[in-house]
Amino acid sequence: MVRQSQSTGAGPSQRQLRVGELIRRTLSDVLNRGDIHDPDLNRMSITVGEVRMSTDLRVATAFVLPLGGQGREQALTALRTNRGELRRAVNKGLTLKFSPELRFAIDETFDQMDETRRLLADEHVRRDLDD
Repeated sequence: MVRQSQSTGAGPSQRQLRVGELIRRTLSDVLNRGDIHDPDLNRMSITVGEVRMSTDLRVATAFVLPLGGQGREQALTALRTNRGELRRAVNKGLTLKFSPELRFAIDETFDQMDETRRLLADEHVRRDLDD
């Protein structure tokens, strides 16, 4: 059965949002505490901006960004290499029926905000906004 909101593209359900936020917080804690047995990953400071869940809650895509935005590919590689250990550590603190697969992507939100600020600071745009 497909829910009406999912078939019309109205966005994620409350359950998807709630589970995504739980996973985001737990993953952030795991990364901050350095619970993973990878010294390269533990040396990095990684921000988990958002976790989006699939409709069946079996896949969690974590949008991450290393501190300062430097070393993005190294961070993704380290996270993907330790995906299994991260999944076990995250699911230890959760009570879900299924242990979601973790996927990682770079969080582009900060870049988009910078671009929006740049556009709004442009003299042509400011002139149009002031009119």
